[in-house]
Amino acid sequence: MNIKRCNWCGTDPLYIDYHDNEWGVPVYDDNKLFEFLVLETFQAGLSWITILKKRENFRTAFNQFDYRKIANYDDKKYHELLTNKGIIRNKLKIKATINNAQQFINIQKEFGSFSTYIWHFVENVPIKNYFDNLSQIPTKTTLSDIISKDLKKRGFKFVGSTVIYAFMQAVGLVNDHVKSCFRHKTQ
Repeated sequence: MNIKRCNWCGTDPLYIDYHDNEWGVPVYDDNKLFEFLVLETFQAGLSWITILKKRENFRTAFNQFDYRKIANYDDKKYHELLTNKGIIRNKLKIKATINNAQQFINIQKEFGSFSTYIWHFVENVPIKNYFDNLSQIPTKTTLSDIISKDLKKRGFKFVGSTVIYAFMQAVGLVNDHVKSCFRHKTQ
């Protein structure tokens, strides 16, 4: 059977699995939302396949993406992460992850959950786009600009509009599977 997919996932089994089972699937769990926020932060300037290949290393290094633990990381843990060859060892992105965990908790206190906060931007209904090909898919939108500005106002780091749009795609706030992709029809 010939399954039609978005052509960005190529033939790498890891990429195909991510495309088929995660990308664009609505996520409401705060732990998973934080995981994607971390991964998208580290992806900035790199290819997504690089992050996918290191995902399990990130999971181990960052305590299974437990934002409660990450929010309390001290200098010792920060320096341990800087020497961890299994992850992207970017000082600013590591600091941003610790900071963002703290801000994530603040949003939970204000809204009850990060999910409630982030999904309100789309009125709890994923935006479904109808693109014919990859070249039509934007890297940022007016909505990602709005979310980015709001997160920055709340103290988040490394959450520019492009990072946020990639996050929106990853967690299903927006369905950017091309029309011919089998996942476009199932979401």
